[in-house]
Amino acid sequence: MQTPTFDQMLEATCHFGHLKRKWNPAMAPYIFMERNGIHIIDLYKTQAKLEEAANALKNIVKSGKKVLFVATKKQAKQVVADRATSVGMPYVIERWPGGMLTNFPTIRKAVKKMASIDKMEKDGTFDNMSKREKLQITRQRAKLEKNLGSIADLNRLPSALFVIDVMKEHIAVAEANRLGIPVFGIVDTNSDPDNIDFVIPANDDASKSIDLILATVCEAINEGIEERKIERIDNKDEEAPAEEEKPRRARVRRRVAEEAPAEEAPVAEAPVEEAPAEAPAEEEAPAAE
Repeated sequence: MQTPTFDQMLEATCHFGHLKRKWNPAMAPYIFMERNGIHIIDLYKTQAKLEEAANALKNIVKSGKKVLFVATKKQAKQVVADRATSVGMPYVIERWPGGMLTNFPTIRKAVKKMASIDKMEKDGTFDNMSKREKLQITRQRAKLEKNLGSIADLNRLPSALFVIDVMKEHIAVAEANRLGIPVFGIVDTNSDPDNIDFVIPANDDASKSIDLILATVCEAINEGIEERKIERIDNKDEEAPAEEEKPRRARVRRRVAEEAPAEEAPVAEAPVEEAPAEAPAEEEAPAAE
């Protein structure tokens, strides 16, 4: 992973904050100066915080967990969709569905509804419906796809949230805080960083700024995915010899048993019959006189 240089962030306008009158005092540690009534963000701190956040996300993904990207503002929608898709992560770019995290089972039911409609189209159930019913179901499917299609593969709660403009996505941040899910966010000078676990101070209104930061983050996530694959392959290679050893031992034992000379069965000796003892001669009775 390569962290953007100072010049790259400067070119992407990552340093532009909001007007001084709109600032949040909690962002004071990340503000470098004020120019023409606009706060300028300290890009050296942005660089350090971005590297810290990227490493943390890499470790999360390396353990096989998911990161949910959230950005419903116009400038960030397409950028987030493209970057998140490139690393196979779920994202929300339409309206945040209230209770998506705190009431996750209900959201999963809606996602399963999409799957059931798709099944109806395949098994021919649609052919037996009227035009009106087909139209209603098709519209319902399109609405579900628009709002929840990007999280169809999210079978359990995400292990982290990455938010663009934490002030606009305050509902998502509040739900994540309630459930103890770590929040990563691009935080501008008008936002409150207190509820964000990994603050990346930067301009959250310019597409170039958002894209540069997401490129670094997604590169770290991709590295985590690749390292996980390598570890799994290594673990399989270690387990394979142990599994092969058992049948090999069995074959050796079988071969030894086949090559060993058969032991001659002991011949049972016929019992010797003893000659019957001669009966004593009967004494002659004395002749009668």
